[in-house]
Formats: sequence, structure tokens, C-alpha cells
Amino acid sequence: MLDAMRARRVEANPLAAEKSAIKLVSENRKAFHDYHILEKLEAGLVLTGTEIKSAREGKVQLRDSYANIEKGEAWLLNTHFSPYSHGNIWNHEPTKKRKLLLHRREIEKLFAKVREKGLSLIPLKMYLKNGLLKCELGVCKGKKLHDKREAEQKRDVEMEVKKAMSQRNARRLGD
Repeated sequence: MLDAMRARRVEANPLAAEKSAIKLVSENRKAFHDYHILEKLEAGLVLTGTEIKSAREGKVQLRDSYANIEKGEAWLLNTHFSPYSHGNIWNHEPTKKRKLLLHRREIEKLFAKVREKGLSLIPLKMYLKNGLLKCELGVCKGKKLHDKREAEQKRDVEMEVKKAMSQRNARRLGD
């Protein structure tokens, strides 16, 4: 009964429906090329006012960023949040250390994996979910050069097959 009432309230309010949608802010495509992603995890971020405004504009780069665990806390390093265009002298520093919000058990589990197996914590995506900025972390293992070559060859074959199928379908429609 309550769920039905909430659903009607969301349908009636267009701003509420827009706020609950997930909006992709940034994606780390290079991570998918350079690493095998073994596990994914969602984390929140501690941000200042101008950082979240910059993120809402989509001005975040995850290219060379990574996460680290220090003294029982998870930190996001090397992530570039461009300075907010309408910011003033209190604008944020673009590549400062940002705290990740995770449960203690999750942090301990990640720390054990990173320490023992030599895995890395890499941010894969950043997105707005219910008005809050979230970061999708991946527990990753680095790819070797031959793994990258195999992935490129597989992708090239798939592209050729897709192109051949679209040409075949175009000829069939033209008849």
C-alpha cells in the first residue's frame, strides 16, 4: 500500500522522478582495457560544495585515478574534478585526496585483497544516484600485454561481423 502511494507521488512530481534516475558523470574506459575486473563495489564520496557542482556538470576525469586504504579509511587519489566555473576564491583543488564512504567490513575485506593478492582498487564509473555522487570501484588485476592483444583482436572480429551483418541487412532491405 505504501509503495503504491510513493509510486503515485513520484509520478506526480517530475522533479522526484528526475532525481531518482542514475546519471553517468564519468567513466574510466582505460581501466577496462588495462585490468581484469574481478569484483565491483559502490562507494559514496565526501565532497565540498564546488566539487559536487563540478561533478553535476560532468567535469570529472577518472583516467589515472586509483583508490587506497590508509589507517582503516578508503581514499580516492588522482581523480581530477575541474574547478567549478562560477566558483570563487574558495574553489576546490582539482586533484586532492577524497574520502570514500564504505562500511568498516567492506574496507577490511578490500584491504585484505589488495595487500595479499596484489590487486588494485580502480574507480570504474562515477554517477549521480538519488542526487548523491557515487563511485563504482573495481577490484582489478593488471592485464599482460598478450591479454590486451587478445581483447583487441576479439573486439575487431566482433566489429567486422557486425559490419557484415548490417551490410547484408541493408542489401536485403534494398531488394
